Order: sequence, then structure tokens, then C-alpha cells
Amino acid sequence: MRAARLIKMVLLLQARPSMTAGELARELEVSERTVARDVLSLSEAGVPVYADRGRTGGYRLIGGYRTRLTGLARSEAEALFLSGVPTALREMGLADAACAARLKVSAALLPELRDAARGAAQRFHLDAPGWYQQPEPPELLPALAEAVRDDRRLTARYLRKDTEVTRELEPYGLVLKAGVWYLAARVEGDYRVYRVDRFTAVTAAAAEEDAAATGPRTGRFDRDASFDLPAFWAARAAEFARSILRAEVVLRLSADGVRQLPYVTDRAAAREAVARAREAAGPDEQGRLTVTLAVESPEVAYAQLLALGPEAEVLAPAGLRERMAAAARRMAAGYG
Repeated sequence: MRAARLIKMVLLLQARPSMTAGELARELEVSERTVARDVLSLSEAGVPVYADRGRTGGYRLIGGYRTRLTGLARSEAEALFLSGVPTALREMGLADAACAARLKVSAALLPELRDAARGAAQRFHLDAPGWYQQPEPPELLPALAEAVRDDRRLTARYLRKDTEVTRELEPYGLVLKAGVWYLAARVEGDYRVYRVDRFTAVTAAAAEEDAAATGPRTGRFDRDASFDLPAFWAARAAEFARSILRAEVVLRLSADGVRQLPYVTDRAAAREAVARAREAAGPDEQGRLTVTLAVESPEVAYAQLLALGPEAEVLAPAGLRERMAAAARRMAAGYG
């Protein structure tokens, strides 16, 4: 465990000019005192770690020190080759670059680990799109991916409902969610999310000569170093999931209905509803639990709750209860 942590520390310092004790502690999930002890151990082992003193100080490697990939274990090497989703790389136009990178990594590995790529591919396959979908990669995805990699401004036309709008974008990152691509971009200082398949045209800012400057203006934007794409996406996804749950239904659920509810509706909303109901009153004498569930709309809830069949009884709203009762009558008539 400690050896793996020391290797990770060296790689972190190798990848960045300098890191504070606090930054290293957060990355390694240890205390700053442990970081100090680990730095001392690395120094004693001959790794040239230098400590800059003072309020803005930190740790850095000196003398251009680099470590080789000969310390990788087989499981680590196989995990490295699984770090990308093949379909996503191909859709972004990065398949050739990923292949070249894998070859270079393979060449740097110990001979007994060079079959890691084949071993991982034969044992694990990452298939991002959901079931019953035949995803078609958006036509403009490669152009957007290139702009994201190059931090290049874009002029984009985008379909918003039935209207086409033009936006000046600073493209920060791409996200693949359940087979659908999204672009995170900064627009007039605000971060927004766009579905890639709704872009109708994108034009990257071209290099321009600036007479007042000593060199060319490249059309690139200054990227906010504090922007964290995974954290941004997690926050926006949670915000979106909450924002669409604008209605409520009251249900009486059997024990099986309680277990199945997270699989037919929003999982977080289902779990919160069940937890609140158990804390407030618990099951009745028949073992049924009455929950108040946040849903997108009564129409969406109707389609979702039909999947629970007799394990759920809708108590409110009255209109949804009548629709469910009518569906039950039709089903009973159909089965005779």
C-alpha cells in the first residue's frame, strides 16, 4: 500500500511543476504529516524531491527526474488499456491516436507485460450506449472534439426547440452519457451544457494576425484552471434530475413494490421517498408502505408505475388513480 502511494506521489510530481503538501494529501488521501514522511522516504531512496519553503512553497522534482513504466503490475497495465471507451474514441476521431498511444505504452512495458492490451480486451469490453439503441455519432462531434483539445473558440449554430440560434462558445469538455454526447462550454462567463446532436454548424476561430501584438492571435481562449469537468457534470446532472421532478404522487407499495420502485422511476427520488415514509410511519398492518414520490409528471408516472402492476396502488392525484384503475380493468377484461 505504501509503495503504491510513493509511486503515485512521484508520478504526480512528475506531471506537475510543483504541488503543495495539502494538494498531495488530497490526491493521496492521507494527512500532510504522512506526505512529509513519504517525501523523506523518497529522498532517502535517491528520488530528488525538493521542498520549497514559505507560504507559497511546495514539493517538486529537480534535475529533470523521470521514472519509467517498469513499475507497473499486470493489473495496473490492463487497467491502463481499459481507460478509454473504444466507441467514444472512434466517434471523436481519436482511434488512430489511441492506437499509437497504446503501442508506445506497450513498448515501454516490461516484456512479460506486453500482452496486457490483448488480455484486457479479451476479458473486458466497455459498451456505453443503452439497450435498444442504435447510436449514430453526431456528424459534428470530431470538429467539437478538436476544438476542445485545442482550447479554440467556436461560432456554433444550435437547435433550441424549433429555433436555430447562434452562439459564441468556449468549449471546455465532452461527456458521453448513456450513448448521448454533451458539450460543456462557457458562454459569456457562464458554463452551460449542449446536446451535440443539436448542433447544425460549428466554425472554429481561425488564427489571426494582431498588429498590436508581437505574435499571432490563435483564436484560443484562456481556460479556467479551476474548472473540473467530472465535478461540473455530476452537479449539473443532479440539478437536471431534480429540476424535471415537478409533480408528486402518493403510492401504497407492497414489500415487492418498495424493492422494484427504484428500477421503474428516478432512483434517487424513489430511495428518498421510501426513506421518508419509513421514518415517518413505517408499513401499515398489511405490510404496505405509503410514500410520496417526486415524478416528472402524472403522464410519465402513469407509464412508469404500470410496470409495478399490483405491487403499487396510486392514492393521489385522483386523475392518475382513475387512469391506473381503468388500465387495471382493461387488463382484467383482457385476461377474462
